Parts: sequence; structure tokens; C-alpha cells
Amino acid sequence: MEHDDLTQAFYFSSGNPRIEETRGVMHLFRDEVGSSSSILPVERKPLLCVLGVPNHMTYADFCQFCGSFIHHMLEMRIVRNDGMEDNYSVLIRFDDQSSADNFYKHFNGRCFSSLEVEICRVLFTVDVQFTGSIEHAQASAVSNMEQPSCPVCLERLDQDMGGILTTICNHSFHCSCISKWTDSSCPVCRFCQQQPEKSSCFVCQTSENLWMCVICGYIGCGRYREGHAIRHWKETEHCYSLELETRRVWDYAGDNYVHRLIQSKTDGKLVALNHRCARANDGCGTCECGLEPGFGDALLNSKVEAIVNEYNELLTTQLENQKMYFESLLENIEQETEQGISKAVEQAISQNPKLLKLQAKLDKLVEEKKFLDDINDNLLKNLEIWEGKIAEIEERDKKALNLKDKRIKDLQEELSSLITCLEIGNAAEPSPTSNHV
Repeated sequence: MEHDDLTQAFYFSSGNPRIEETRGVMHLFRDEVGSSSSILPVERKPLLCVLGVPNHMTYADFCQFCGSFIHHMLEMRIVRNDGMEDNYSVLIRFDDQSSADNFYKHFNGRCFSSLEVEICRVLFTVDVQFTGSIEHAQASAVSNMEQPSCPVCLERLDQDMGGILTTICNHSFHCSCISKWTDSSCPVCRFCQQQPEKSSCFVCQTSENLWMCVICGYIGCGRYREGHAIRHWKETEHCYSLELETRRVWDYAGDNYVHRLIQSKTDGKLVALNHRCARANDGCGTCECGLEPGFGDALLNSKVEAIVNEYNELLTTQLENQKMYFESLLENIEQETEQGISKAVEQAISQNPKLLKLQAKLDKLVEEKKFLDDINDNLLKNLEIWEGKIAEIEERDKKALNLKDKRIKDLQEELSSLITCLEIGNAAEPSPTSNHV
């Protein structure tokens, strides 16, 4: 290069080391070229590199650290520099040169946190070249396909719709989506950018074929090395041991694996463990491989059904969480829309005097209408009260009239009975003419 005296080369890699690792080199301007905030490289581009980001900073932490500049970033790519295992670097492409310059002036030499000593080192990038890739395992068909959409929101990965962040395992997301992911692992393959420290056997210090006791945490080598793990089981009777390489749990007492799900070495996802053990051809007699074919198939179907039910419950829970999340987003959008409409109306009224007068008149009419509505409500309540009283009076008068009619009827019956008695008495008395004869 013709700018070798002004630039420096950094070799980097990205990708999940268990699947495929992409390697490349990036040429950055030296610190002396842009050491002064007023003097920037002449041939700079809107492409920056943040070196030495601590591994404990998650993707969400870095997005929060960038602040308002996140809206001017078109693309971010997380890479791993050779010889720097405790940190990573971020390649950032901005929408214009002004945003890149402001980001450089604001963050270069600034601490990532007030409680830490790590300093943000920002350099302008001249060029990024990918030198090749190394496949460590046969990747699945899904991992080889280019992701056209964000795995979180399922929207298309378009730079015009928002910034795109590519994780260290080469999975791409919207910056707004990954900023809500507080874990340091990838949401797709669960690859963690902060790699754990290498373990070794507590006795022979070997780092191969290691098993960890899930009861006390003792780490020992397997039976194909010195056998310190199985010796620990015989001494303590701690029968469950975790194989650090495959994350599978072995039961020394039952002499088999005790779980159904393991982490795939291909894509890092959880998959069902095959129920047949490695010694099926020898007839171990301690697992399903020694059972009759019909009974083994029935047992396998029952296990598959249990796994399916568990997966359905997990899927239902995740869908419910997604539903609540999107409902909260819709509620926030509705509130923001209402606030925007009210602000727009207030601004339009304040700028036009006629609208201000009409608004005052409208407010007055609204108050009058409210007053009339209150009067109308009170009149309706009074009407209901008087209707109730009238109904009570009518009911009372009706009862009194019925009582009066009944009394008159009884008196008429008594009067008719009295008249009948008098007529009978008169008829029974002898007439005076009959006595003289």
C-alpha cells in the first residue's frame, strides 16, 4: 500500500469456531494521524473501528454506550482481533462523514464506564479485506443460508429501516432488536463472545477428556486418560458427572447418560439425544438398546411425545411473551400518535389567530353544552322521581277504590238481607180483618 507509513494492519476473525471461522485484515490509520481532535485524516471514510471493547460488555451495553449515534450507524460488525482474547473490536459504518467525525471526537479516549479503566480507542478505517474462511464442522443448511430478515422481529434487514449489527458468530440483527438482548450470547446459536477459562484435571492437570462432578464441581479426566473422574465417584459416590466438551451428563451408577437434550456441536442449538448408546452392538444391557424392538419403539415414542409436549408448552410461553411485547409496542405507538396529534393541533392554533378565536368559542360552547347536559341529567332524575311518586299515588288510590267498592258491596248485601227479613216478618203477622171474622 502507498499509505503504509500512515496505517497499521490488524488481523481479525469472526464466526463460531466450532462451525466456520472467517479471517481477514483491516487497515487503520495510526493514532498519530488523528491524535488531535481538530486534525483528522484527509482520506478518511465514514468507517470506524472501536478497538479493545471488554468481553463483559454485551451487545446491548455497547449499543447503550453509543447513545444517540446509534441512529446514524448503517452497519456494525463484531470481530475478534488476533492475540486479544479478553476483548473484541467493532467495525462501524456511518451514514455520512460528519456523523463518523463526531463519533470519533466524542468517544476516542473516553472510558467505557466510570467504574472501569478500559478506554475506548477509536480509529478511522482505511480498508477491510477478508482473506478466507475455515470450516471446522459441517454446518447445517440453515446456517449456510443468508438471513434475509431479523431473527427477532422477522422484518427485513434493510439499512434504510435501521442499523444492522452482525455478531461475532456472523448472525445479523437490527440494532434496536439486539439492544434489548441483555445476554452476552447470540440469540440464534447461543455462542458466547466471552469464552470461559480453560479447565484442567485437578490431579494430572490435563485439559483433554474432562468431566466435572455436578455435585461438588470436581474436575477430573475420563477413563480413557487417567480415570480421575471415575475414581472421584468411587471415593465420594457422586454419580453424576458433566462432560465439558459435549455438555452431556453421565450417571456412573446407571452407566448411561441421564438426559434427553444436548448442545449440538454443529450449530450450538439444543437437540434430542439419540436413545441408543455407543455400545448397542455389544449388548450393554443397561439402556434401551438391550430391550425388545417393539418395546423400545414404544418407549421411544413416549419420550418423543413428552419432548413434543414440553416444546409446545415452551413455544406457547414464548408466543405469549411476544404477544405482550408487541401489544406494549402498539400501546406506546398509540400514545405517541395521540400526543403528536394534540401537539400539532396546539401548534396550528397558536400560529393562526382565527383558529385561536374559534377554539375559544368552541371551548365556550363545550362548557355550555356540559352545563346543559348536567341540567338535562338533573331533570331526567327529577322526572324519574315524580313518575315514581305518581305511580305510588295511583297505586294507593286504586287500593282505596277497591276497598270502597268492596265495602259498598258488603253493605248492599247486608241491606238486601235486612229487607228480605223485614218482608218475611210482615208476611208472617196476621191481618186485623181476619181477627174480626
